[in-house]
Amino acid sequence: MRAFLGLGSNLGDRALYLKEAISALESPTIKILATSRIYETEPWGVMDQPQYWNQVIEIETLFEPLDLLHVCQEIEHRLGRERKVHWGSRTIDIDILIYDNRVSESEELTLPHPYLEERAFVLAPLREIAPTLVLPSGRAIQVVSGEGKVFPLS
Repeated sequence: MRAFLGLGSNLGDRALYLKEAISALESPTIKILATSRIYETEPWGVMDQPQYWNQVIEIETLFEPLDLLHVCQEIEHRLGRERKVHWGSRTIDIDILIYDNRVSESEELTLPHPYLEERAFVLAPLREIAPTLVLPSGRAIQVVSGEGKVFPLS
């Protein structure tokens, strides 16, 4: 199945955390198909925190959505993510944005990501690697801009 993951970091060596997360995701059951540039963005939710570096990757995976979520959470844990403050600072965040255009909601996972179309920090890198993508809502990625300022770093 094809999925898009959003990665973000605003603590420590942000570039290293993004690189380590991508490296940890690559496996016999997860193939990295595309990687966006890194974008520097303002915080979302809790504003009194450092700027984020965000990136989106496209993957192909054999994992079902909940299994993929658990893999992402394990990688976050290994890279020092602490869940103390909702929308607070973090070493790494790995979100499933879109999973094979599925639309579903459970206690543990909502697909697509519930804030996907509101956040410029995931839409800009997603648009970069999938310019013809039609979002699960039926809207073309090219017409959805989201909120917030994004600045490409590379």
